[in-house]
This record gives sequence, C-alpha cells and structure tokens, in this order.
Amino acid sequence: MPSITSITLEDPARAESVRACLLELGLIEGFRGDAFGALLEQFGSLDRIAATPRRRLADALPPALAERVRQGASRDAQAAAAAWEILPGRVRLTPADADYPVSLGALPQPPPVLWVMGLPHLLAHPALAVVGSRRATPQGLNDARAFSRHLAQAGLTIVSGLAEGIDGAAHEGALDTLGSTVAVLAHGLDRIFPPMHRELAHRIAGQGALVSEYPLGTPALRHHFPERNRLISGLSLGVLVVEATLGSGSLITARSAMEQGREVMALPASIHAALGKGCNQLIREGACLVESAEHVWSQLAAGLAAFKVHRPSPQAAVEVFDSSDPVLSMLQSAPADVDQIASAIGLTAAQVSSILGREELKQRVARLPDGRYQRVASTPE
Repeated sequence: MPSITSITLEDPARAESVRACLLELGLIEGFRGDAFGALLEQFGSLDRIAATPRRRLADALPPALAERVRQGASRDAQAAAAAWEILPGRVRLTPADADYPVSLGALPQPPPVLWVMGLPHLLAHPALAVVGSRRATPQGLNDARAFSRHLAQAGLTIVSGLAEGIDGAAHEGALDTLGSTVAVLAHGLDRIFPPMHRELAHRIAGQGALVSEYPLGTPALRHHFPERNRLISGLSLGVLVVEATLGSGSLITARSAMEQGREVMALPASIHAALGKGCNQLIREGACLVESAEHVWSQLAAGLAAFKVHRPSPQAAVEVFDSSDPVLSMLQSAPADVDQIASAIGLTAAQVSSILGREELKQRVARLPDGRYQRVASTPE
C-alpha cells in the first residue's frame, strides 16, 4: 500500500483542493484511517483522490460508508468545524498541510484529518509515548511522573492518551517541568473524557497539544480507544509501558509500535503483581527492560540522531528505599497487609501500623484499596 510520504502532489497548485477534499471527507461518520488507506490503495495519490468525483470514491469503500460519502458531509458539520477552527490555537491538519506529521503519513492507515488544539508544531518533535493501566498503583503513578518529568525536561515530548492512571501521571510529569506533552483523544475535541481530566486537558492545550482524528460531536466509544492507539505510537520514537495487565489496551499500543518499527520498552514487575504481567510479557516478547531514564535514551539513540536533543549525562541508579528496615524490606517484592508483616518479622500489628503510618506520611509506602501496603521507591534516573 502506498503511503503519504511516498506520494507527491502531481500539481502543487492543487494542494488547497486536496485539503478541501480531505477536510470534507474527515467530517463523514466512519471515514478514518482505514477508509483513507483504501482510497490511497485504489487511486495512488492525494491529488487523484481530490480530482475524483465522490461517487467514484465511494465505489472503493464498504456499502454503508460509501453511501455517506456519496451524500457528503452535512452543512451543519461543516459550519461547526469552521466555527471551531476560527478560535486561536485550533487547527485541522491534512496531508496537504506542512504541520501534518510525517510519521503518521507513513502509516498504512493514516488519519485523513487531525484536529489539534494547542501547538501543532509539537507533532514533529522527538517524542516518547508513556502508557499504562488506568487502575495504576501508587508506585506506577510515581514512575510514570518521574520518567516523564526527566525525559520532558531533557527535550522529549511525552505522548499519551489522557486516560485515568498512568496516562494522566505521564502528562502531569511533563507539565511539571514546563516540558511538552501531547494527548491523543478517542473522541471529538469538543468534549473531554474522562471528565476528571478536564483541568489537565486545559493545561495540555496551553503547554502542549490535544489531538484527535474524530470530528466534533464524536463520543468516546469503546472501539475508538484501540483505534487511536496507533496514533500514540505513530507520533513517537518509542513506547514505554509502565504498568499493564495481560488484557490492557497499553499492549495494543505497544504492538502497534512494534508493527511501526518503533522502540518498545517496559518496566519490569514482580511476578506477584497483576498490573505487571503485561509488562513482563512484553519483555519476554523482546521489549527492552527499562530501569532508568538512561535506558530510554539508549534505546532511542538511533531515532534521536535526526533531532538536536541533548542527551543528559548518565546517572547511577539510586534506590532510596530503606532496605535495612524490616517492615519496609517486607514490601520489597510485593504488597502485604499489616498482619502478614507482623507475623513475618515478629512485631505486633499495632507496631507495624505505626511504622507504616509514619512511612506513608513520608510517601515511601502507600495503602492500596484492598488494605495492603506497597512500597513507593524513587524512580532511578
């Protein structure tokens, strides 16, 4: 299948015609990357798609979508899109636009239109995707923030999906250092999901970018999330999975990255941790085991060669978790409850509770929803 990056407009003067064609097609329900890819396969170039009547374009598409293409986008949808785009910091990008990411144009199912709120030039920056579980552990959230903070400060754009858990922590870590971050959404940019991240989305739009291939009014449907994951990996030099179960959507992003030739990395986890089984599986399948930000830089070295990003000086991995304390040592490999710890080290439950309470205030341990405690070690850089 031809890619956008391998196709040049036969007549540069027709760039605006191509843009207008794709902007209208992108407003039609169901016209996304797979449909656009089918037209590229059938017609071979962007300008030929733009020059072909809609009824002929429709012949290359599934029946239901074909009928919608023949009818064209509604006037209401076109008017709403035009009104949305008038406001500052909002733009729709097509392959006819200079800011359309080359990396996405190389995908077999490139988005015909990208809706962007924020800073569109960031889509061309060297980036790392940081993804993981929505039901992350305190340690996972800490790791996502720390890795993202360090790498964003050094010049990488952090890409994620704005979901609860690891995604949100990754965005927050990048924003903490005034670094840049991109959130790829699975719905129209006139809504935010989950609602709890409305303020976070506002911060990202001011310091980074919100991106979607879905037109205004599109809800966050279940099947949109795996669809958008190819864009998260496609915008990035590599993907770092922090925590993931075996059925996690993060594994879809990781496998999309593998198919796209991106680097795939994962943080290792205890064999007793359900949220680590997906990461450990990825490592068995060939993903790079990552324990520090320096490991990430090493994996991305080839891709970063094309960008002027200064690699930070290697630092020794430092573990600040006090392993000399028997209570804390019990949490070294897996979470445990008060009674388990007390029984193992010969203290009373009251004594253990007191120690854990003190360490929780220091943010060196965290209490899980099931009542067990988990270590929260600093993330080595």
